[in-house]
Formats: sequence, structure tokens, C-alpha cells
Amino acid sequence: MKVLGIMGSPRIGGNTDLLLDEALKGATSAGAEVEKIVVDRLKITPCKEIYHCLIDGTCPLKDDMQDIYPKILAADAIIVASPIEFYTVSPQTLTLMSRCQAFWARKYVLKNLDIPIKRGTFIGVGATKGEKLFDGPRLTVKYFFQAINAELKEELLVRGVDKKGEIKDHPEHLAAALELGKKLVA
Repeated sequence: MKVLGIMGSPRIGGNTDLLLDEALKGATSAGAEVEKIVVDRLKITPCKEIYHCLIDGTCPLKDDMQDIYPKILAADAIIVASPIEFYTVSPQTLTLMSRCQAFWARKYVLKNLDIPIKRGTFIGVGATKGEKLFDGPRLTVKYFFQAINAELKEELLVRGVDKKGEIKDHPEHLAAALELGKKLVA
């Protein structure tokens, strides 16, 4: 089983990154082959609404996203990990998601169902403790997963954690991330 981790935070070694690493460690311990993409290190242009994808299901923009498409297709499971900013996923995460309009076009417009079904997991980390903190991100991730033909299986949503590395003061969340990775593979 191949698990692709999408790290949507610009803060390497931050809370989102540490939780994703634990989830990937859990997946590895359950026998999965894992790969982690750090979106902030890539050059990905947001969707330009050219609508070329409606013709053949491909995106004509040439950037690092061209290397990501085959990784998404090859993955059996995908973990999206993002900090919550203004009650949605990070701009980095959203940019990658917007470029998956090509998968949406394949599936819903071209009726090409060549995108294998995969498992999906969402890790969200927010600084505030707002009651609706995860409402927007959950919907965004849900519809992203629908476009790439993934079923949302698990989520780990952490409130009230902001300072870089602060998640280390919450071993229960790190343990939950490890278990989430194991469950994703089981």
C-alpha cells in the first residue's frame, strides 16, 4: 500500500508537520510505503480556469504539479495535513487542491473513472478554539477527496495549538496521529 502525505504548512517542524510525520510513521509501521510532499517547497500555480481539463482531463500549466498528479493516482491512501487559516486550509494546500480540477473534470465531466478509489485522512491544526473552526476545512477536504476519488476515513482535528512545536506538549495528539496512520493502512 502506498500512502501519500500532503503537508500544507509552510512551517517545517511545526505542529502540522509533526502530526503528519507521526501519521506516516504509523502507516509505515503497518507496512505501507510512504511519501511526503511539502507543498510550500514546490512551485505550483493556482488554477487559472483555462478549462483545458474539460477537454481531456489534463492541466496545461507546466509546474511542479505535473509531478504530483501521478503520485496522487498511484497512492492507495492520502493524508492531507494543513494548518487552519481563516477557517479553511492553508493557501498552499488550497493551491494544490485547486489544480486537482483536472481530476474533477475527468470524473464528473468526461465520465472517465480511471482514478482508483483511495482512502483519505485529514489532519487539521488550528490556533483558536472556535466551535466552527473545522467546518470550512472539512468541506474543502471532503470535496477535494471526492475529486480525486478518495473516501474520507479518519480525521484528526486539533484546536488551541499555535506555537511552533507546541504539539509536543500534547502527546495524546501525537499518539492519535500515529494510530490514525496505522488505521489508514489496516
